[in-house]
Amino acid sequence: MKLRHAIFEPEGEGPHPTILALHGWGANALDLLGLAPHLCGGRFLVICPQGTIAVPVGPELVGYGWFPLRLGGPPDIPAIVEARESVEAFFDQCVKRYPIDANKVVVLGFSQGGALSYVLGLNRPERFAAVVAISTWLPEELVRREFFMERRAKPAVLVQHGSRDELVDVDRARESVEKLRELKLPVTYREYDIGHEISPRSLGELSVWLEEKVLE
Repeated sequence: MKLRHAIFEPEGEGPHPTILALHGWGANALDLLGLAPHLCGGRFLVICPQGTIAVPVGPELVGYGWFPLRLGGPPDIPAIVEARESVEAFFDQCVKRYPIDANKVVVLGFSQGGALSYVLGLNRPERFAAVVAISTWLPEELVRREFFMERRAKPAVLVQHGSRDELVDVDRARESVEKLRELKLPVTYREYDIGHEISPRSLGELSVWLEEKVLE
């Protein structure tokens, strides 16, 4: 496998509904794995790849990212495209290795991983049944609008954001939702009185949404 990763596999032979979970800047493959048992009773196969960019996060501690951050500047388009291609190639390998239900695949991302989940889900809508974007923003420059609008597949999208997010301002999430609605996507937006994080309430509502949009 080209990317290091962690995995949560439900009981049974499968194929299983699957979540491709992308961590945020400075985290690692284990960061989102703990969500798996709490999502729909642990019925999803959850695959958590690790970004390839090393990010110092403290004395002798290293986290990882998907593409270089440009605070206050334009996004590094080539780097984001490279990250997308890397994750797509990784997931192609996962489909061959793990018991994945190809009709029930969700791409979920937190913070920088959420931006990448948008890019993956909106440019390969036929591959993903749903996109979950948490505490993040939509890199509109990388959504091929004309190409996307021609596709019949329209993944359901859940956007969750904290009104007190100190790293990604909530206005960026609201703007992203409006852009998604312009693309005629079925969008659900949930805002919480929290910061840059996942709360028990947001996790519970995510689980209910996945049950309704993917499992049923």
